[in-house]
Parts: sequence; C-alpha cells; structure tokens
Amino acid sequence: MKNTYMQKKEDVVRNWVILDAKDVNLGRLATKAAHILRGKHKPTYTPHIDCGDAVIVINASEVNLTGNKLNNKIYYNHSGYTGGLRERTAKEMKANYPVEMVERAIKGMLPNGRLGRQMFTKLFVYAGSEHPHAAQKPEKMEI
Repeated sequence: MKNTYMQKKEDVVRNWVILDAKDVNLGRLATKAAHILRGKHKPTYTPHIDCGDAVIVINASEVNLTGNKLNNKIYYNHSGYTGGLRERTAKEMKANYPVEMVERAIKGMLPNGRLGRQMFTKLFVYAGSEHPHAAQKPEKMEI
C-alpha cells in the first residue's frame, strides 16, 4: 500500500506567475491567485506547508466588477477609536486604491492564521502593466 506524499518545506520549488487583471472579474482573479499562492495547482500540494508560487498581478486598476457592485459594495475600515469607522464604495476603491481592492479579495480567500499570512507575502499587485520582477523570469498564466 502506498503512503500519501507529504512535501517538506526544504523541498519546495517556487516559480513566479503573472496574472493580467485587465477586463477579468475580481472574484475569478482572486480565486485563481489564491489557488496558486496555496500551491493547489501542484501535484506535490501539502495543506500544512507553504508550497505555493509567487504571484504578480498587473493592471489591477482595470479589474472588472459585475452587476451594480461598483455602487453597492462597501469596504469598511476601523481605526480602533470611537467613531473611527470609514466606508468606501467599490467605485472609490477602484479609482483611488485598486491595489488594496485586489489584495483584500485575494487575502480573503487564503487561510486565516500564520500560514495564510506567510502565503500572502508572496503576492505582488501593481495598478499598471509594469512590474520590477523581470529578474525572476515570471511566466504568464491565463485566467
């Protein structure tokens, strides 16, 4: 009887992947990025090891939101002080903070805890089409 393969963190091979967010729905982009960050696309996937690849998301300012989400979806922040709740619509977020909007969507699909925070450090989001990671030789992946 064969045993299930369990990868060791020393044996992890990391690649770099580029995802282009231009005219892609935010949820579809986030699920694909979270899938790659977790390492579920690899046959050596191990749930308790950070075995995922690094993800570069470009053109975050051109991501698509379906329906009436631009006006109805609200992002909340709280400063911790009384009356410190700040609300921003998706339209404001897309116009002023597109990187944060994409990061929040992807972070919400990663595990909560130490492992998820470690995976999140391998995510790089850029509003435009330029990125400084050419030396890592990232490969473009379709969504």
